Amino acid sequence: MQRPDMRRTDSQNAAPREITATVGALATPALLLDKDRLDRNLARLSSRMAAAGVVLRPHMKTAKSIEVARRAYPSGPGPITVSTLAEAEYFAQYGFRDVTYAVGVAPHTAERAMRLRKAGVDLKVLLDSPEQAAMLGTAARAAGVTPSAFIEIDCDGHRGGLTATDPKLIAVAAALAEAGVTLAGILTHAGESYSLCSSDALVAAAENERAVAVAAAETLRAAGHECPVVSVGSTPTAHFAEGLTGVTEMRAGVYMFFDLVMHGVGVCTTDDIAISVLATVIGTKPEKGWILVDAGWMALSRDRGTVAQRVDQGYGLVCDLSGQLYPNLIVAQASQEHGILAIRSRSAAALPHIPIGAKVRILPNHACATASQHELYNVISAGSDAIEAQWPRMRGW
Repeated sequence: MQRPDMRRTDSQNAAPREITATVGALATPALLLDKDRLDRNLARLSSRMAAAGVVLRPHMKTAKSIEVARRAYPSGPGPITVSTLAEAEYFAQYGFRDVTYAVGVAPHTAERAMRLRKAGVDLKVLLDSPEQAAMLGTAARAAGVTPSAFIEIDCDGHRGGLTATDPKLIAVAAALAEAGVTLAGILTHAGESYSLCSSDALVAAAENERAVAVAAAETLRAAGHECPVVSVGSTPTAHFAEGLTGVTEMRAGVYMFFDLVMHGVGVCTTDDIAISVLATVIGTKPEKGWILVDAGWMALSRDRGTVAQRVDQGYGLVCDLSGQLYPNLIVAQASQEHGILAIRSRSAAALPHIPIGAKVRILPNHACATASQHELYNVISAGSDAIEAQWPRMRGW
């Protein structure tokens, strides 16, 4: 079988390396991954979806790692979601053939996606207009393949897609048929759930996501179009949905690692957050209440997703090497390669004494954004300071 064109760095091609270093001996900044927390998070949602009778299609945009994918699918490759075609190409090299590319298709991505289909990957793309349907059909004919596409549904005004009552929904389905494109089904994402923080609101968002998706599918079926897959997904709604009648699959990604935004939403505790950034203290300014570390926004990302939540976590919460949180100590400021640790505003906690050369761990606001700053995961187990392996991450588009 012809292989898709893969453009990967040496770090992406490299096999995981077993090493003997300890967390304390790592050069910083460095990305740590607690595999026990990862496994626990994976099992939590997998069990929940199995009980609901819904296929879980993990979104690999967070992890971007074959080793993490193998933890999600220990028995062999299963269905996945990706946000870039580079991800689709990367995971296809390792046997993942059932792939949903959950970003609206454009002319250049349509051509590249059809090359993957020609190579034997069951890649399904996403669109919401007759123009995209015609464009996809043209790319498919040029490649000599039959494409498959989801129609994107907007369930909460968060991003793209059509509402379930938009007359264009039937027009897009008709355009797909005319272009020779198989309608895979409908796909929606309750992105506004990230702005919520109460159980009742999250349950309501999950039910709205389900109801809108099912309504769109029923509209298509009533018009004579097959709609086999009803795909929903966000990490908050995946964990708070009380019923998934009519839904066939769930997509989620950040649940693998969790982060401080998800903690603020109420989906996880800080003890569930599986990744952290290791940093070294490089200075102190006690007169300003500052501790300086060598992890700035290049290591942590610029994401300030908690600023709109009830508790602003700055650029991250600070832990000691064992993962124990320092009370109310956050990364209050960040420049390119410097982070400034300080006690949270309006807290009576004292600035801890952390000497120059000591190391700390920083829990991220947004796991996807923070992980994307690094080339590999330094894998650890709970309660141990040994680096058990280094798992490369793929990068690029």
